[in-house]
Amino acid sequence: MSQIQDIQIPDSATRAAHAVDDLADMEGERMVLNMGPSHPATHGVLRIVLELDGEVITKADPDVGYLHRGDEKIAENMTYTQFIPYTDRLDYLSPLANNVAYALAVEKALGIHDKLPPRCQYIRVMCCELARISSHLLGLGAFAMDVGAVTVFLLVFTEREKIYNLAEAASGARFTTSYTRIGGLSRDIPPTWCDQVRQFVKECSKAIAEVEVLLTRNRIWVDRLRDLGFVSKEMAIDYALSGPNLRGSGIDWDLRKNQPYLCYKDLDFDIPVGSAGDCYDRYLVRMEEMRQSLRILSQCVEKIPGGAENRTHEPVNVADGKVVLPAKSKVLSSMEELIHQFMLVTEGMNVPPGDTYFGHENPKGELGFYIHSKGGGVPHRMKIRAPSFINLSILSELMPGHMISDVPVILGSLDFVMGESDR
Repeated sequence: MSQIQDIQIPDSATRAAHAVDDLADMEGERMVLNMGPSHPATHGVLRIVLELDGEVITKADPDVGYLHRGDEKIAENMTYTQFIPYTDRLDYLSPLANNVAYALAVEKALGIHDKLPPRCQYIRVMCCELARISSHLLGLGAFAMDVGAVTVFLLVFTEREKIYNLAEAASGARFTTSYTRIGGLSRDIPPTWCDQVRQFVKECSKAIAEVEVLLTRNRIWVDRLRDLGFVSKEMAIDYALSGPNLRGSGIDWDLRKNQPYLCYKDLDFDIPVGSAGDCYDRYLVRMEEMRQSLRILSQCVEKIPGGAENRTHEPVNVADGKVVLPAKSKVLSSMEELIHQFMLVTEGMNVPPGDTYFGHENPKGELGFYIHSKGGGVPHRMKIRAPSFINLSILSELMPGHMISDVPVILGSLDFVMGESDR
């Protein structure tokens, strides 16, 4: 008891004096802040180690890999067709586009990428543009919510639900679609699908216009985004940025125009390009990209070979029994077709030896697949060029000099997905 009674508690004036002395001792020191990997503003399991001088960032080290699943190694242990579902899990906001990108890479290795039936090409393009709109809508909704505009999030999710309905009608799945096959599609679109797309184009155009009214000239939104997160043309090229982040810096590069594939060369659309390279420019580029995607969808539903009901029976798969599974009716009635199916399912299609790369204009940027084949139905090596991973590499140069409150804005403007980054 006597020891406890001897303890003297300093008064408030003494404590204040000690606090001032402690602050004086810390003058010139910087604080290290661990942001993530479970912070809501990092949009997934991204960790950023920030060094702060007061509220100003002096250093930023992005730390990725918390969602790593080893997709590239997994690809070495299964056939090319078996790997298709894994592509859904890359940018899981645009699985339809991931499927197409991977299928085109394998088809290029097989030498059949220019032999795809026209109807298949148009359906694939519609899937890619629906995926682009879906990805941009969610990216915009999360971006706006990070800055404080919750209403936008509710608006865009209403439109994304319609895209999920279209994905379900075409593929049977809403989220992880696995719709594309090597050499074509798992099935043709249902007869009413094109009419649903037409209706979606009308409704989504109105929703985008409503979002623009809420944000584009909103004083708070503009002040938070403009002159923030500036990326020059030189910096964008040095860090190999792609997609809207590259075009937001004023570089007119889009693989759909510069290296056309599928039926994009037959469609009329524009590529929006920014000028300032700040967060506001990247927002404007994505807004216009959604309008251009709606424009592409409108053209596709009018030009698709065979029309909505495919009365001329246009094929959606290449006529190659060594690549595409035979019809089930033939498998049950023909020994040769049964053997073809058995070989394709167990061993996979025979991809010639060599190296192949195909880059696809995905919503987040250039999604590329590099395939090294030694022959047979399984890739010897595969490398995935994940645009989210590459776009995040600029954070260490982009963030220093900004306030800590600017971090969610910069991250939202880059629009990344950690499933694709870590793969």
